[in-house]
Amino acid sequence: MKRCEKSGFVRSSVIALAWTASVTFGVFGDDWPQWRGPTRDGLWRETGIVEELPPGQLPYAWTAEIGPGYSGPTVAMGCVYVMDRQPKDRDATERIHCFDSQTGKSLWVVEYAADYRISYTAGPRASVTIDQGKAYCVGAMGHFHCLDAKSGAVVWKRDLQKDFDIQMPIWGIAASPLIYEDLVVQQVCGAGGACMVAFDKQTGKEVWRALKDRGAYSSPILIRQADQDVLVCWTGDSLSGLDPRSGKVLWGHSFPPSRMPIGVGDPALFGEQLFVSSFYDGSLMVRVPKDKISSEVLWRAVGPDEQHTQSLHAMIGTSILEGDSVYGTDSYGEFRCLDGLTGERIWEDTKAVPRARWATIHMVRQADRVWMFNERGELLITKLSRQGLEILSRSQLIPPTRDQLGQRGGVCWSHPAFAEKSIFARNDRQLVRVDLGKTDE
Repeated sequence: MKRCEKSGFVRSSVIALAWTASVTFGVFGDDWPQWRGPTRDGLWRETGIVEELPPGQLPYAWTAEIGPGYSGPTVAMGCVYVMDRQPKDRDATERIHCFDSQTGKSLWVVEYAADYRISYTAGPRASVTIDQGKAYCVGAMGHFHCLDAKSGAVVWKRDLQKDFDIQMPIWGIAASPLIYEDLVVQQVCGAGGACMVAFDKQTGKEVWRALKDRGAYSSPILIRQADQDVLVCWTGDSLSGLDPRSGKVLWGHSFPPSRMPIGVGDPALFGEQLFVSSFYDGSLMVRVPKDKISSEVLWRAVGPDEQHTQSLHAMIGTSILEGDSVYGTDSYGEFRCLDGLTGERIWEDTKAVPRARWATIHMVRQADRVWMFNERGELLITKLSRQGLEILSRSQLIPPTRDQLGQRGGVCWSHPAFAEKSIFARNDRQLVRVDLGKTDE
């Protein structure tokens, strides 16, 4: 384990004083301890958040220097966790960072050799998962670490590629670890029925393995059916429900790719509807009744090709289900609303992100609003309805960088964290915090 020599901490600029005077800083709020929030559903439950953003560049509470990577930050116990990879002119190493959430000061960094043999070599993909004082971290080539979250000391580690003969997806391992009771579940993409694997979270010992599918990039989620938990896994070949304690397959639907496994966004749930969407192969809506362990396909919609789509061909961002509507970003950045019962398109809007192949928006719901972070590094406050997209406020959060994608001046493809009444975001150069809490009246 090595410690960073400098944290990259800077103070907010004088220009930002008017904004920072209107927000709260220095008070801990809710955590964001795993991928897409406390319950992995893109819900930001904090209150007392600003109603609008100032125009132009948002002022930073602090910034910290990091390297390239797609790993979205997570926040827990007053710390921010993120993974990166050393720049191309340095050793081929991945790094796990821990920063003080209030100051941006580097607390510890763990690094290890990781020779990449995948496309898109900017860095790790998965977010660090924090649970009961431990940090669970998986790298793009399958290096799996359990660390003490406060000190960075290694509790256990596994080389998943070696242990499970990974059938490595072209873009590497991307799913974030999921904690369930005494287990940590990971989409390993291994051979021999080890697409999904559960480990004892204290020791790293394998408990169960499931599915002979090819691996993909989507992180597993939990739903409830018949008063029990069901682990929903979207792999390279299927959408399946597993018993999270044993790995037993409870139900499943074949969803083979026409060209290559490419599913990235998580399955989205509302009520008894479960939705996934793929860049080449369109959308699948499944009914998962609450009163019994079963499922049925409600509809499937796919267009002629990636540029001529009928409903939604999503790429990176997870869609939102709300009532009888589906909201998501199509293959070239077209933001759409679908009828959740039929898959028919209700409207399309092109203002949220410029048109580009794989144009990305990450969405988080908070109260009656949806916060959007687009690949241009902009933060938007919006409202969504069947009547259309309403953009209430829009500001620049962080500049795009080119390591993640060398086209269109770079991108911001990493999911931000919403915690402590703030947003934490990263690009290939820096991790930043912007405070979003209202001042006390």
